[in-house]
Amino acid sequence: MFSLTTLIPYLGACFLLAIVQGPTVTVIVANALARGTGAGLAIVAGTQAGFLVMTLVVALGMQALVAFMGWAFDWIKLLGAAYLVWLGWKMWRSDGDLGAARAEKTKSRRAMAVEGFLVILSNPKALIFLGAFLPQFVDVTQPTFPQVMALGLFFMLVAGSTDAVYAIVAGRARHLLSAGRVQAISRVSGLILMAGGVWLALQKRA
Repeated sequence: MFSLTTLIPYLGACFLLAIVQGPTVTVIVANALARGTGAGLAIVAGTQAGFLVMTLVVALGMQALVAFMGWAFDWIKLLGAAYLVWLGWKMWRSDGDLGAARAEKTKSRRAMAVEGFLVILSNPKALIFLGAFLPQFVDVTQPTFPQVMALGLFFMLVAGSTDAVYAIVAGRARHLLSAGRVQAISRVSGLILMAGGVWLALQKRA
């Protein structure tokens, strides 16, 4: 379905986006710091379920859009490229703050998974992100639904893996998640993401 020249850059972008702190990472780290690795992993399970729902929404919406007005797809891709540049700029300006919140001691694993699910669904930026990011790698001449679902599952795999690492590290070695190190990662990732957004825009205009 995807060539290596498409899949490798996509997976690289997924990794860069997944390792940068945001609302999801903050909740994962807060729970892992308060109750250990298992609590953080419960949040990860919930966020993965939320991403699956959002991927399905994007896949259905894109299929309908392409069928109704295929010309609009080019503009969506350009807007998506601009959004990636903006997101990269936000990453560059990150101060590396992982948040000081602590999870409630009485929460069950199921309750924490639900919390992770709601964190994703209550954040419209996550849906906007998927709607802007995934179309960059879709071939509009082919059925879009299976492509978006496959891309979404790849993203979930990468994001789930990196989020799990955050949970494990936060649960076992808090000092490794210093603000300075997170900020450095954010800046490098932001530069690469901005460059990628510009490249996508130029490719579209060629």
